[in-house]
Amino acid sequence: MQVVNVTKGTVLANEAEMATTFWRRFVGLMGRRRLEPGHGLVIEPCRSVHTFFMRFPIDVVYIDRTSIVVKVVPGLAPYRMSATLGPAHAVIELPKGAIDQSRTEAGDVLALPGPAV
Repeated sequence: MQVVNVTKGTVLANEAEMATTFWRRFVGLMGRRRLEPGHGLVIEPCRSVHTFFMRFPIDVVYIDRTSIVVKVVPGLAPYRMSATLGPAHAVIELPKGAIDQSRTEAGDVLALPGPAV
């Protein structure tokens, strides 16, 4: 699925996967060698992520139930934890640099098909 920043008219991901089951959310991006440009993982529900057992940094975008960006975390390094954000409903994990390239920031509205987002 595609993730679009409606506010800026930019694309965060052309090929985003959904992680909505317990197991898929738990595994996330662990074990992958890298996240290709234009790809991403939408984790729902989710208020915090970690990069344990990951080999590469990622950009993290927190969104609320209405797909408004609550917070962005560019370049979360491997073996780190992000903050837990109460207002967040889902998190989008993207390749490092996707936030800067799309100019995404808190308050932006995203468009992405999927359950309850």
